[in-house]
Amino acid sequence: MKIIKQSKQEESDYIRKKVIEHNMEQLPDELKTPKENISFTMKDDSGETIAGITGTMYWHHLHVDFLWVDKTVRHKGYGSKLLKEMEAFAREKRCRFIYLDTFSFQAPEFYKKNGYQVFGVLEDHPKGFHQYFLQKRFDK
Repeated sequence: MKIIKQSKQEESDYIRKKVIEHNMEQLPDELKTPKENISFTMKDDSGETIAGITGTMYWHHLHVDFLWVDKTVRHKGYGSKLLKEMEAFAREKRCRFIYLDTFSFQAPEFYKKNGYQVFGVLEDHPKGFHQYFLQKRFDK
């Protein structure tokens, strides 16, 4: 046997597929849900995208992958509106919680104001900053 450095997407996809197969074998059927990608965008009157949120849902939870608001329209409530839309979608799909991560130079306070609680912090990552992990539970 030998270890080979790979940069082929097919190899990465294969490894990911095998880990998912293993994970699915461990879970009872009632926890298994298909992976679903979801996104919401906001457009201005000229049709330009000014904000958006993306997420991945599976196993009765939703992970917010990215939330972006164009700097020209920040602090007008658009991020909160998008987050609330994602939360409504998650509740409709019977998710137990939403979780996400953000950096200290991004928006940890924004998420806290929207009811998210910090459950972990990776300090000094990237160097000089912190990475926050937050959740909002619906099953309490």
